[in-house]
Amino acid sequence: MQTTNSVLMIRPARFAFNPDTAINNRFQRAPRDPEQAQHKALEEFNGYVETLRQYGVDVLVVQDTPAPHTPDSIFPNNWWSSHADGSLVLYPMEGQNRRLERQKGVLKALDQHYAIRETIDFSPLEQQNIFLEGTGSMVLDREHRISYACHSGRTHADALRQFAERLNYTLCLFHAVDRHQSPIYHSNVMMSVGRHLSVVCLQALPNLKERTALQNSLHDTGKEILTLNWDQLESFAGNMLELHDKNGQALLVMSRSAWRSLEPAQQQHIERHTQPVVVNIDHIESIGGGSARCMLAEIHLPTLIAQKKRA
Repeated sequence: MQTTNSVLMIRPARFAFNPDTAINNRFQRAPRDPEQAQHKALEEFNGYVETLRQYGVDVLVVQDTPAPHTPDSIFPNNWWSSHADGSLVLYPMEGQNRRLERQKGVLKALDQHYAIRETIDFSPLEQQNIFLEGTGSMVLDREHRISYACHSGRTHADALRQFAERLNYTLCLFHAVDRHQSPIYHSNVMMSVGRHLSVVCLQALPNLKERTALQNSLHDTGKEILTLNWDQLESFAGNMLELHDKNGQALLVMSRSAWRSLEPAQQQHIERHTQPVVVNIDHIESIGGGSARCMLAEIHLPTLIAQKKRA
């Protein structure tokens, strides 16, 4: 199934500007008052969790620990992903301090609640300076088994091929840049894919053949395309994630800045397909350079209770 009703989120302990990732993440901004970063991020995080639960989303919250210091642990989707066949995939991360997030109790929490059939570990590729940062690097069409990905320093072709071969995905690869012609570091900054709707900044693809191939792939798999402009890209409108509530109703989760950047006709387009779920994470976006989608790690694993019932 393309979407899930369950997500994992990391409650921050020492949220801060991360110099390890700021080298190629042009969305990050150092705060004027670093001492307030954690306090404000915690307020926004708690509000985000409460909003999702009000909309009927099952949220597993894992508390971060102060040590080792992992300022970006609030964005867990980059270093692992889960899949309906029970597989858990670990990814090679570019940032040195992001690699430490694997030590913070997330895998133990998943193991306590979900049935993991197999762990596929690509993280040793870090030793070869080969990176693939999870569902930040890749936007997955799980139903049609297509991985959409833009080339970048954090998304290497060798790792993509290994992912595709191991998990039986096809690749739709392209080059994407921001308005200043700098490579976009993560694919999920400029596009998202739901059951029937895809949100994408086509301007970001300078190669017309690659742009056409992306459009054709989305159309061929039954997706309507909502096109973003540069201002909307920079407001994190590409960083949305479609979930569903307990009754199967589609929910499109996004930040307040993303929603406000859209034209009324675009908002109405979204509302024809999904229920918008809008959260205020202004502070987290500015300092961390990631938005609503980055804070959600989708859980597609069977629960241990369901596994026992089937047994």
